[in-house]
Amino acid sequence: MRPLYVRKLTTEEKETLNQGLRSPSAFTVRHSQILLKSHERQKAQAIAQSLHCSDQAVREAIHAFNEEGVACLTEKSHARHDQSPLIDEAGCARLEELVRLSPRTFGHDTSVWIRPLLAQQLHAEGHTSSQVSVTSISNALGRVGISWRRAKKWIHSPDEHYNHRKKDEMT
Repeated sequence: MRPLYVRKLTTEEKETLNQGLRSPSAFTVRHSQILLKSHERQKAQAIAQSLHCSDQAVREAIHAFNEEGVACLTEKSHARHDQSPLIDEAGCARLEELVRLSPRTFGHDTSVWIRPLLAQQLHAEGHTSSQVSVTSISNALGRVGISWRRAKKWIHSPDEHYNHRKKDEMT
């Protein structure tokens, strides 16, 4: 495999990389170090060992510089580029129906929905491409106007001694 190096640097790029060594941003400093060492014809593994990072990180920095130039010295956002919700409108409508039904009708061993079980059921029915997190379930419930609380706070038994037994279980 051929070693990977940065393309030939212009004088402005060299100056920018040297200024990047004094940047308050650790990201900029690290990338400037990588690119200057690569310009000195050091291999990715040697750069990674000297800077205590992975050789994959070195290769990614070199590729980014070769594509973007000095613009690669600023850290990009790590947020998802697609900000659409993981559960679409049809999934939210189905979720609203599900919470009003018993989980036992779908073959589950419990009579009370929990958010991971709702995520599993939505995925099993094909409303999500993968099993979503409980946070996504909470967000979807909020969009349809349902406030999620644990069931033990608002379920009441017709048993007249229910409150007394409930207090005994908590102690």
